[in-house]
This record gives sequence, C-alpha cells and structure tokens, in this order.
Amino acid sequence: QVQLVESGGGLVQAGGSLRLSCAASGSTFSSYAMGWFRQAPGKEREFVASISGGGGATYYADSVKGRFTISRDNAKKSYLQMNTLKPEDTAVYYCATRPPYYSANAYLSHEYQYWGQGTQVTVSS
Repeated sequence: QVQLVESGGGLVQAGGSLRLSCAASGSTFSSYAMGWFRQAPGKEREFVASISGGGGATYYADSVKGRFTISRDNAKKSYLQMNTLKPEDTAVYYCATRPPYYSANAYLSHEYQYWGQGTQVTVSS
C-alpha cells in the first residue's frame, strides 16, 4: 500500500513558476515509477510527466516539454517543477505510482495504481 500527498499548488500569474511535491509513504519507494497527471474542469485527466524508479528515465507530454521538469529524491518525494506557466495549465494536479517495477513509459491513468488527492494550480492571465 502506498499513500501519496501532493502539495505546492496555488495561484500564479502567467509566466510564473510553481514547484509541486508528492510525498509517498511505504517502503521500497525506488521500486515505483511515478507520474503526474492533471485534470481541468470539464476535461479528462491527462498525463503530464513520469519518472522511473531510479530517476534515470523521464517522459513528458508535448504540452509541457521544455517547461516542466519531473524529479525524485531518496526521501520518498517526487517533484514537478513548472516554469513559464500558462493559463491552460490551470488544473488539479495529481501524483500517482505504477505497480512495483513497472516502466515509467505509461501515459494512461488506468496504468497507475495509487493516487494522491490532488493539488489545485491556477494560472491567471
């Protein structure tokens, strides 16, 4: 069982930055690839970025490539650094884990096993 708690969301002006954090409980944190998804009002949840258990492989949605950076540390945390934010980045952001030892090369929400409660990111124009 893995529990995830996101933090770091808030209100920011277009062009600004935010850093989201996802704290995970449970053992063998490095066994889990982690991902970030987002869901805007009236839209489906969409993939943002993912990172392998060891941190060596990362994947990004085209819409955030070059602006967002996913990372993780040994303290059971994953981060999503978001730069040059745009109003269309406004959404609830969720972190999630894949089952142990599964690849981070996964872009669909049903491929992820555990989810956090989400954190709101609002970008004003």
